[in-house]
Amino acid sequence: MSDWTQLQANVQRQIDALVFAGREIGVQVAAYLDGQLIVNAVSGLADESVSAHVTPETPFFSFSTGKGLTSTAVHVLVEQGKLDYDLRIADVWPEFGKHGKQNATLRHALLHAAGVPTLPSYTTPEDFLDWDRMCRTIAGSTPVWEPGTRHGFHEWTYGWLIGEIIRRATQRPIAWVLAEDIARPLQAERELFFGVPPQELNRVARLKDRNWRQALEQLSRHIENFDAIAPPNVRPEAGLANRRDIMQTDIPAVATVSARGIARMYAALMGEVDGVRLISPERLKEVTTVLTDGPDWAFGGDLPKTMGYVAQLGGTRFGWSGNGGSLAGFYPDLGLSVAVAKNYLGTTEDDPMEGIAATIHAAVAGA
Repeated sequence: MSDWTQLQANVQRQIDALVFAGREIGVQVAAYLDGQLIVNAVSGLADESVSAHVTPETPFFSFSTGKGLTSTAVHVLVEQGKLDYDLRIADVWPEFGKHGKQNATLRHALLHAAGVPTLPSYTTPEDFLDWDRMCRTIAGSTPVWEPGTRHGFHEWTYGWLIGEIIRRATQRPIAWVLAEDIARPLQAERELFFGVPPQELNRVARLKDRNWRQALEQLSRHIENFDAIAPPNVRPEAGLANRRDIMQTDIPAVATVSARGIARMYAALMGEVDGVRLISPERLKEVTTVLTDGPDWAFGGDLPKTMGYVAQLGGTRFGWSGNGGSLAGFYPDLGLSVAVAKNYLGTTEDDPMEGIAATIHAAVAGA
């Protein structure tokens, strides 16, 4: 086993420098290699208003990074024989089969190919608090394309779509599946949440806008379908994320996680973590195979997808990066998982979080 002390110190220096320079408020970085924690670095404040320091178990509200938990819940249930990727959604959720969606499958949903990425322009945060309302909205919608014929990022709808399929098919809310079948076996009950329990709310890091709201405005102006997937009142920004009612609600397109918790989850997809492995090697290969082709409808550019994850960095990393700078993913060829959580939402040409992930990857690949 290699000594990763130098890598840990290098990552710690990088995030301390970012916080000292004012580029970040609070940061977590975690990495697992072959089921062992090799990086566990934190710096800065979780909440400036009360001078609460970041700890390894501080949960951060994370936008699309949270989709990895939702996808993983599906794969765990398929592994258990409780779900099938080719399940017709309408067979368990008859209302969904309206308006030409009758042949849509769970596989289509995982690939963002179900054709229901949009929300009504008048959608509000209060709508998000009502699970049944959001599911009725999705079930009653006319698909933008025939399910399975193309793919497009289901920004918000992914969570209710997958979550309701799970609820209908297994009679268990997706939050229960996360808690009982993923978080508890991995001893990450206080680090992986959809809706955050009331008694845990005060531990959650508080997000702050750096220049992310401005970036969302740019996306709205320049990407034709952006407002259709993220209407103006529910854009993925700090003000929405800091609402305590939103934090407490199960919205499985997002999640509240620690970097350590989600890196641990991804590590357990690839192999054992303290005796726990979530899926078989055969299923790991299946869920890291890119199955989409052509441009993403929502963004117009390339966004290659496997069943439940985005293939990044030329298909070497699988997982999700989140709006504003968080990221989490795994490199199956190396047995490496990496995650970064942060609370200062912004964008720069040189993404320092991707730089930190690259540092870790390079150290492991070169060992």
